Amino acid sequence: MATPLPPLPGTKGRRPTIRKWPQSLFRSYSRCFFPRVSAGMKPILLQGHERSITQIKYNREGDLLFTVAKDPIVNVWYSVNGERLGTYMGHTGAVWCVDADWDTKHVLTGSADNSCRLWDCETGKQLALLKTNSAVRTCGFDFGGNIIMFSTDKQMGYQCFVSFFDLRDPSQIDNNEPYMKIPCNDSKITSAVWGPLGECIIAGHEGGELNQYSAKSGEVLVNVKEHSRQINDIQLSRDMTMFVTASKDNTAKLFDSTTLEHQKTFRTERPVNSAALSPNYDHVVLGGGQEAMDVTTTSTRIGKFEARFFHLAFEEEFGRVKGHFGPINSVAFHPDGKSYSSGGEDGYVRIHYFDPQYFEFEFEA
Repeated sequence: MATPLPPLPGTKGRRPTIRKWPQSLFRSYSRCFFPRVSAGMKPILLQGHERSITQIKYNREGDLLFTVAKDPIVNVWYSVNGERLGTYMGHTGAVWCVDADWDTKHVLTGSADNSCRLWDCETGKQLALLKTNSAVRTCGFDFGGNIIMFSTDKQMGYQCFVSFFDLRDPSQIDNNEPYMKIPCNDSKITSAVWGPLGECIIAGHEGGELNQYSAKSGEVLVNVKEHSRQINDIQLSRDMTMFVTASKDNTAKLFDSTTLEHQKTFRTERPVNSAALSPNYDHVVLGGGQEAMDVTTTSTRIGKFEARFFHLAFEEEFGRVKGHFGPINSVAFHPDGKSYSSGGEDGYVRIHYFDPQYFEFEFEA
């Protein structure tokens, strides 16, 4: 069930008894009405990993859900019923990132085994192995699916790099020679996504900085620092005009994709590991919780392991959904906006379908 919010101001610790429509489905904030987020419909539980989930990702149509974890397994599931379609076997270390191209023909994964691998989505065959000097932290296809980028960690004496490969040039893959390699001298990249039309990438750093790198020249186009600690996740809106960041500084923030101008801030009491934007509504879901190293000493109530929903414009929290027995490491909205998924430190992925009341509310200013 969804966790109730704290008492409203002026109620002296008491909440009024609410029994009738529409009050039973809405809670008033900022002179507006927001829907309650309910977990009345039983979530679909995906059990395919032995270690903590690191990232979950829907394909563009939303019929497939890709999951990776701190084990070497890459899983793909049918999102409608949670049936496992298959696995991509080949990595020998934790897999940090996964992405599927526009038409879901290819899958890209990056791992702590110092490799980035390209797979045939349908057959599971490994198409390319790109070896690196350190762990691959982020990876992604550009808008057309022809160019891939990935970033490597700053470790073992090697600095952080962002590498770009054009899949239309087999020699780049065969020789393991990217057409462009951007060094990141200050702090390593912890999250990165392609910007609008594949003209740039947007990278979040360990120190809280955001950089926009040109995909043609490699130069830094825009640099901002709105977070005080590491940026754990970056996810774009459906139309790619905005993106949301999740940070260890207990906040998630909304930015303009082109200018990196800061728009909104969503505040919590614990580190935010992941955040996602609804494709249909002005809603954002945040996942996080207590630091993993402290989880064994904390109950689920204190750890704050709920998925938390905020209104995009008013920055107000309007609902929470429990379920995981540890911090939530990755969240994602289904492309149709009718469900969302979360992957946690407990190794489980949960697919939550929203109740009908979530879609029936009327916005009143």
